Amino acid sequence: MGMNPRARLGTHLRRGSVDFSEPLKIVQTNAVIQLAEIHKIYHTGEVDVPAVRGVSLEILPGEFVAIMGSSGSGKSTLMNLIGCLDRPTRGNYRLDGIDVSTLDRNALADIRNQKIGFVFQGFNLLSRTTALENTEMPMLYNRHRTPAHEQRERALRALELVGLADRADHKPNQLSGGQQQRVAVARALVNQPSLILADEPTGNLDSQTSIEIMGVFQKLNDQGITLVMVTHELDIARYTKRTVVLRDGKIVTDEPVRERLNAETELRHLRQAQQAIKLSS
Repeated sequence: MGMNPRARLGTHLRRGSVDFSEPLKIVQTNAVIQLAEIHKIYHTGEVDVPAVRGVSLEILPGEFVAIMGSSGSGKSTLMNLIGCLDRPTRGNYRLDGIDVSTLDRNALADIRNQKIGFVFQGFNLLSRTTALENTEMPMLYNRHRTPAHEQRERALRALELVGLADRADHKPNQLSGGQQQRVAVARALVNQPSLILADEPTGNLDSQTSIEIMGVFQKLNDQGITLVMVTHELDIARYTKRTVVLRDGKIVTDEPVRERLNAETELRHLRQAQQAIKLSS
């Protein structure tokens, strides 16, 4: 009896690089994401509901892309497909050169943990654990266990990248919303993924904190990290480099961001405005 796909995947998956044997397909490509004629159809009783219809999309290393669209546009479904949380009905998806279109759930779970860092709207931190322990969490699910001292070092480095190394021993209820989201970003970074996938990351934050989080993303992107973000906020999308807009499950526009906002500049303007209000009151 042949080895099952999960066993093959585990044999060849390594942190930082991936080498798969057949039947998993590898192609040499510069793209982190390659979608070719992706369809996703949901079956509800006798009715077929197409959520994504023939989407083709390529995202290169170092890009910062916003995926936008109104409710029912298919952006959340596309996000789930890119994040290997669901499989397409038909079409081809290669993530960092790996054909993931037909992998089973267990194999997809391995890919998610090694190749994708997730940032969610609701932070999704464990309430009784510290920022450091929350950041370490993805490494606990690695097929090859990371030694405890290395887990701590990597988690501290990730927290330092997002400006929270001095809050490593704080629990979520001791952190502001913006600080909790920074911990979530550090957790997404800790396995050194090929892609950071952020789903409405500023949805629960006020305006100033939202800009601060976008500043974290811009700094990470400046270091070469690839980011894809779903958002419905036009002003937040202007901090990215490229905007993809969906309607009725299809891409209707895909273009670079004009007059891109810089988070540090916008924060400086905001603070100057706040100071002016204080002086005038």
